[in-house]
Amino acid sequence: MRLNLLITVLGLLTFDTVGLAGIRNTVFGNTAEGTSVELFTLKNSKGVEAEITNYGGIVVSLKVPDRNHKLDDVLLGYADLDSYRRKHPYFGALVGRYANRIAKGAFALEGKTYKLAVNNGENSLHGGLVGFDKRVWDAKSQSTAAGPALELTYISKDGEEGYPGNLAVKVIYTLTENNELKIDYTATTDKTTVINLTNHNYFNLAGEGSSTILGHELVVNADRFTPVGATQIPTGELRKVADSPFDFRTPFKIGARIDSKDEQLQVGMGYDHNFIINDYDGSLRSAAKVYEPTSGRTLEVLTTEPGVQFYSGNNLDGSLVGKSGKKYQRRFGFCLEAQHFPDSPNKPEFPSVVLKPGQTYHQTTIYRFGVSHRR
Repeated sequence: MRLNLLITVLGLLTFDTVGLAGIRNTVFGNTAEGTSVELFTLKNSKGVEAEITNYGGIVVSLKVPDRNHKLDDVLLGYADLDSYRRKHPYFGALVGRYANRIAKGAFALEGKTYKLAVNNGENSLHGGLVGFDKRVWDAKSQSTAAGPALELTYISKDGEEGYPGNLAVKVIYTLTENNELKIDYTATTDKTTVINLTNHNYFNLAGEGSSTILGHELVVNADRFTPVGATQIPTGELRKVADSPFDFRTPFKIGARIDSKDEQLQVGMGYDHNFIINDYDGSLRSAAKVYEPTSGRTLEVLTTEPGVQFYSGNNLDGSLVGKSGKKYQRRFGFCLEAQHFPDSPNKPEFPSVVLKPGQTYHQTTIYRFGVSHRR
């Protein structure tokens, strides 16, 4: 008994000691139905730390170093489960069954029309009223060669939020020794369906709640993007970014052109658009890079997906108070959501999001952090 207690105490001390990696879990709270929810803390040997809850697969915090080796949390979000259970703009969430918008909450598949929950004007957004971000996932800690990992699994039943098929989903978060948060998604179905999964982290590389993100420099590996209509549904056009505020092929500050009179920026009240990754072939490739000059922090997004939705936090308005007690003002965070294109079920010319029985959906996205010493 005393030996087991000693081992447990030593294990906790080992985890908390800088230079040693590991994973632990604590109780995060309970849902309205009384289901217990856990918070998992992943730490690598460099002291980088990620907190992830099995409620919605939400990444609650991510602490990474600046150029002076100071750790700061670079994600917007909350400190408690109750705040996540209230309405919020998908802070850190695992989004599905279909990330982004589906026009008028409907699509046709194999001759049948499926009606979805409408929760974004006339459209369905991020999986509907009770999407994957609001589900309690089964969780299992893992120790891997790459680093500590958290495996989350969920069965989305046939007809959930209007989608066909029993969908078995597995998502693995790994915190690597290269200061990467790697996310691997897989899914299978027993009936033809559509699927588009992503992560909805809101980043601020200067530190959560510290400032706007307008001074961050962004590069996106995209020659084209998908312009949208009045309800933010893609028109079907694949428009070149050249000679427009959407040209991030070379570094531009996010705020440099965000308030221009460009009609697409007017529709989105800023950037809220899908960029088409160059030379997509399903392999892992660099989609975007971000540099924050005051901290020196850098972020590179690598993905196997054909698109990345860049959102500049336009709808944050100061009404939400985050984990450190700071109000999240407009454009205090940005998202780079690796994904298939919005409304693909209604756009056969877009890369397919159809998953059939016997097939396996798979995508990988890596958020890689570093520092730059340029000023």
